[in-house]
Amino acid sequence: MICHETRDLIHAYLDGELDLMRSLEIERHLPACQACALIFQNHQALRSAITTGSLYHQAPDDLRRRVQSAVRQADQAKSKSWLRSWRWLSVGASLAAVAVLILALIPTGTSPPADDLMTKEVISAHVRSLMADHIYDVESSDRHTVKPWFNGRLDFSPPVTDLTEQGFPLKGGRLDYLDNRPVAALVYQRQQHIINLFIWPSAQAPQKAALKPVTQQGFHLIRWESAGMTFFAVSDLNERELEEFVRLALSQISPPTAPSGARPDR
Repeated sequence: MICHETRDLIHAYLDGELDLMRSLEIERHLPACQACALIFQNHQALRSAITTGSLYHQAPDDLRRRVQSAVRQADQAKSKSWLRSWRWLSVGASLAAVAVLILALIPTGTSPPADDLMTKEVISAHVRSLMADHIYDVESSDRHTVKPWFNGRLDFSPPVTDLTEQGFPLKGGRLDYLDNRPVAALVYQRQQHIINLFIWPSAQAPQKAALKPVTQQGFHLIRWESAGMTFFAVSDLNERELEEFVRLALSQISPPTAPSGARPDR
């Protein structure tokens, strides 16, 4: 985490508004940076002075009486209105209940995908990394620099591939949080388009990638399991090029197996 990002998030950190990963990043950064630690202490002192100082004034008795009178008048008007309309409300509620029952009995043609929630979570993580300007924790095109960076930060070792020669250069990596656990996020680039490749241990049996992107909110996503890991590629890149990226990544992570019935080379 770099200093300017920490300083932008100090207010939210003090108010307890950050997620777990951001809070942990700030807690790791402050002891190592005297400048950010001093800013944090100043904010703490200012907050303490505001909450404990004599900055509040008691309202005059006349103002209190006028406010209480206005509240009582508003309550009386609301009660009269409710007495006039309760019959219509009860009729409307009955009709609404009947409509809900009818809709529940009508079979729907489609149901949401099983991992629709995960898809939305991945899109949110992708957008958050772009909006917060927190694309990398480690910025490097060398996979021998990016892969060791995750050591000690995750309970697994993510496979890191370099696809520069194929037109998808590795730009770096970072920690993220998906599926209720810390995950690795590898960052690739295709011209001006950022590709986030999220990786974490898979709980499912190995399966081939279904190379047909899911499209939501203008983003394309492809999920697959390989080598004991779950992979989720997401980008605003067009479908064809994202499929190409996934095929290249898949060929690097798990070499193709021989077709069924083929003899092994001697």
